[in-house]
This record gives sequence, C-alpha cells and structure tokens, in this order.
Amino acid sequence: MPILTTISGVPLYSTPQEATQWALANGQQGFHTHMFQGVQGYMGGTTHAAAASSSQGLNGANVQFNNNNNNNNNNNNNLGGGGGGY
Repeated sequence: MPILTTISGVPLYSTPQEATQWALANGQQGFHTHMFQGVQGYMGGTTHAAAASSSQGLNGANVQFNNNNNNNNNNNNNLGGGGGGY
C-alpha cells in the first residue's frame, strides 16, 4: 500500500481501493480526495473529519497493531474459566 503522505496523521493513498480498505479497518466508509504535490491521493472516510476521528488509530501501523490486539483479546477471552496458567 503506497502511502503518498499523511495529513493530520491519516494516510493518503495512491488508489481508492487502498483508502477504502483503510476506511473499513477503521470503522469508516468510502473515501475522499486530497492533492499532494500535484498528485491526487485518496483518503479513507467520506470526509477528512470522519477519517481523523477514527477510533482505530490514524496510520497503517496502528491499524495493524490494533487488529492484533483485538485478536489477542478475543483469544484470551475464549480461554475459559479458571484463569490458571495455561
């Protein structure tokens, strides 16, 4: 996923597909556009305000980190009772 830059901590991608993937991973929908150094870029979320308010984190590294944490938390919750040393 080539990131052109970030604006207010939100990644600006070179394709709408990448922006849409980011949006879905961050509880958003769609994408909007920004110009960066004469190139049109695509940002997840229907508006910049929506993208910047994402609760999942504002860059690809945070998205991956949060997804991993969510998976780990779900796995820990499924261990069952007892809480003993597995």
